[in-house]
Amino acid sequence: MWQSVGLTLLVIVATLLCVLLFMLFGWYVVWQLFLSKFKFLRELVGDTGSPQAETEPSESESERSSPPTPRHRPKTARQRVVPPSSTT
Repeated sequence: MWQSVGLTLLVIVATLLCVLLFMLFGWYVVWQLFLSKFKFLRELVGDTGSPQAETEPSESESERSSPPTPRHRPKTARQRVVPPSSTT
């Protein structure tokens, strides 16, 4: 009698422990891959560490001084913006 009650309690506790560990692991994975990118959520959780997006190396001096080169395709006639003609 007492053995079956003890075994039942052991199974219940082990099941709850496995579910809790699975949920914590899932939260950790989702946090690392997605949620840590949002500053609002980091503030809610109290994460003081810098996220991966903010720790990227900054642009070098040569990249800052040179203007970016635009990569534009030629616009079709439908996409071109026609400046208003002044008829005054």
